[in-house]
Amino acid sequence: MSGTAHTSDGPADRRTLSGPLPSGPDPATVATAQRRTVRVLMSAQVVAGIGIGSTLSAGALLIGRLSGSEALAGLSTTSATLGAALLGIPLAALSRSRGRRTGLGTGWLIAALGALVVLLGARLGRPEPVLLGTLLLGAGTATNLQSRYAAADLADDGNRARSLSLVVWSTTVGSVIGPNLTGPGEPLARALGLPEEAGTFLFSTVAFVGGWALNHFLLRPDPLRLAAEVARAERGRIPGAAAATPDASAAPRFTARFAEALRVVRAVPAARLGLVTVVLGHAVMVSVMTMTPIHLAHNGAGLSVVGFSVSLHIAGMYALSPLVGRLADRIGRIRVILLGQALYLLTAAVAGLAGSSHAAAVGALFTLGLGWSFVTIAGSTLLTESLPAAQRSEIQGLADTLMNLAGAAGGAVAGGLVALIGYGGLNAAAALLTLPVLALALAPRTRA
Repeated sequence: MSGTAHTSDGPADRRTLSGPLPSGPDPATVATAQRRTVRVLMSAQVVAGIGIGSTLSAGALLIGRLSGSEALAGLSTTSATLGAALLGIPLAALSRSRGRRTGLGTGWLIAALGALVVLLGARLGRPEPVLLGTLLLGAGTATNLQSRYAAADLADDGNRARSLSLVVWSTTVGSVIGPNLTGPGEPLARALGLPEEAGTFLFSTVAFVGGWALNHFLLRPDPLRLAAEVARAERGRIPGAAAATPDASAAPRFTARFAEALRVVRAVPAARLGLVTVVLGHAVMVSVMTMTPIHLAHNGAGLSVVGFSVSLHIAGMYALSPLVGRLADRIGRIRVILLGQALYLLTAAVAGLAGSSHAAAVGALFTLGLGWSFVTIAGSTLLTESLPAAQRSEIQGLADTLMNLAGAAGGAVAGGLVALIGYGGLNAAAALLTLPVLALALAPRTRA
């Protein structure tokens, strides 16, 4: 159960519950709550994910119009990524102290506030408030990422990866629908006296508030709080364990809890592998994905080819997530992580040698997205189940923050690498980031 720290590669070494837990919920109650939690999280991801998808390109277009500068327009994505990195840990700490319902709900409300600030900037005709708004919109990305961990709070070893992957998969809907709201938003913006690019942020505001409402009213019982009850009950079964293991609320200072969580990660090889996997895997994905559409355009690909390549990449990231989660539950997290690294290396080889071939570059974007799905689902699951419940949420927030920072760094240096060593060189450099993951995954201590 969720209160157990374990580092095994997969579900072979399960702990099962027989009968009601002492002073805690019985297994049937936990199983019912887990199914409800996954359904609510998936629904919230679909609704609020539309808000994230609809703002991806609209922010850059709006800032470009208001500032007249392409350089400032490019800061829109950077600002949103930075916002996600800055808000990841505070939102995780809020979940830890007040429960997932409060933590996730607050994230969606901050994102809704960000959309309103963008609309204010559009009304004033100033790019500065729009940039501030996109920074706050990063809370939506941070909440989107932390929702996958909420799906694993009550899961057992046999379905933890599948539960997590279902929430990741539900993001697909928003990724597809959101960008298509730019067109319907144009007449709405004109009717309100706003720039046409601002219309989609009206939809985003409604979507984020909808995500908050679903979490606030339906995410009951709170999965993280119920998981803490299960952990306390499990400790009560072991003589002396309750006294030896501090309660989740025993350390009021965030800095002390966070320092202890970092010590746990350093001490647990599987947790270290999970953290490194999701962080470096995100850097690989963002750096190659950022430059591939540009590489295609420079080699004569039309907008339809570029658009198809991005759609195929997103499909690789999300569409097969449930199958990836089921595979991770069946054959083990570490094996799926290794398969993800193999997909990254295949991507680097195919894309690096693609030359002017559009088909090779487009196919490589799909395997890149699929590799991201493998490493993110398996790495996040391994990280979650390798940590004691008392330190879990802080490390999950840290992992998301480092993911976003790594992605921002990868995207920032990708253009310079292409200028220095070409598109093939960029893929070779990205392939090198798989080496630390492979070293940790194959180490005897990690696989013990």
